[in-house]
Amino acid sequence: MKRPGVGVGVIIQNSKGEILIGKRKGSHSPYYSIPGGHLENGESFEEAAIKEVFEETNLIIKNLSFVCVTNNLKTFKEINKHYVSINMFSNDFEGECKVNEPEKCEEWFWCNINEIPNPQFDASEFAIECFKEKKSYIVNEQMNNSL
Repeated sequence: MKRPGVGVGVIIQNSKGEILIGKRKGSHSPYYSIPGGHLENGESFEEAAIKEVFEETNLIIKNLSFVCVTNNLKTFKEINKHYVSINMFSNDFEGECKVNEPEKCEEWFWCNINEIPNPQFDASEFAIECFKEKKSYIVNEQMNNSL
């Protein structure tokens, strides 16, 4: 039996309280999402977060803190890929945000945390919900109701 993969997502907040959101394309199209990617063997959560954010956005993030863990069952139900995501937070960054991987993301933009466009990638949606509610885990009710 195949085991879940591990993802890392990062909520990056600017001085206006807005968070960085990307409009994905390719395998994650048409979803909106915070920056993130895969945890590689031997990486800490912080190393993966710093690497993925720089690879995707050109931003150098610092002073990371843990937000939550998400069990991304909606993605599993939709495309048969099961991931568990570790989600981090930073409001300390430098650099100019740009699309470094145009094959994966159309654009990055700063967005009010209560006005994230839909559809949202489930790992990102749960991470933002946890961040807003100051919780480290939220039960995925949609999937629990179908079990």
